[in-house]
Amino acid sequence: MRNNGRYTATEEAILLGGGELFDISDECSKHKEIEFPGHKHASLYNVAIIEPQVKMLLQSLGIHIFLQSRVVDVQKDGVKLTKIKLHNEELIKGDVFIETTGSTGSIGNCLKYGNGCVMCILRCPSFGPRISLSQKAGISDLLGQRKDGSYGAFSGSCKLNKDSLSKEIVKELNDKGLYIIPIPKKDISFDKLNIKVCQQYALKEYAENLVLLDTGHAKLMVPFYPLDKLRKIKGLENARYEDPYAGGRGNSIRYLSIAPRDNGMKVNGLDNLLCAGEKSGLFVGHTEAIVTGSLAGHNSIRLDLGMPLLKLPRNLASGDLIAYANEEI
Repeated sequence: MRNNGRYTATEEAILLGGGELFDISDECSKHKEIEFPGHKHASLYNVAIIEPQVKMLLQSLGIHIFLQSRVVDVQKDGVKLTKIKLHNEELIKGDVFIETTGSTGSIGNCLKYGNGCVMCILRCPSFGPRISLSQKAGISDLLGQRKDGSYGAFSGSCKLNKDSLSKEIVKELNDKGLYIIPIPKKDISFDKLNIKVCQQYALKEYAENLVLLDTGHAKLMVPFYPLDKLRKIKGLENARYEDPYAGGRGNSIRYLSIAPRDNGMKVNGLDNLLCAGEKSGLFVGHTEAIVTGSLAGHNSIRLDLGMPLLKLPRNLASGDLIAYANEEI
């Protein structure tokens, strides 16, 4: 969080009234003002404790959360959604809907465009595949492409169990939040940089080094790394993947479901569906998700009241990113 232009976007969102989630990430940050390749003044929050904090915030606002529920279909009247259908056949009525189903999965897509299911944090085998609401409503999704023409992109990092690393590495991570290990020359591969979802950080330093960050677990800044090779590196002899569990062979595939939308986050072709996060463009990162989600939430009320939708101006970092992503598609 707060690295590079995300610092500007964070401060903009706080001043615009969308600061609650940024406050939580600041409170849960283990390290602040960290610098590593491609990142200036970054904060690293603890992934192990942040989710309950977010849940408590939502509940304090009177938001009704349907846990272990998955939307599988929509009902509509013309170009307006009327209900969404859950996996258990329950129907939920709504005046306005916001889709944040993301762009990752399902298992079929990871088989087709990646290295198969690697048991990532999404848990598709447990909860079922992601389903695109916009596509169910008749709007064709857009797909991201890699340089070689194939679709989607690999998530750009893994997590290692910190207890499985050497005491020296753990101490450095706890003290400084960062540990960098040169990769043996024979194992350096620049091809991996092209498959990463985070192309803004596809720098040669990440091909030549293993960059570890302390986010509660040890965040390993590569899409995947063969476990047998990883364990030949000093300090990583007992390394164990925490997410994805099969991080030695692949990672989740993203950018497979992007809704066409305007800069007010409304989905083109539907009167009452908005979108945010990776569903709304080739974005990556929590800051981008919070900013687009906050704007979509704000505009859902405007839409319901018949008001013009807010479009953030281009002289804001957030407004520029939202408009630029649309132009570049």
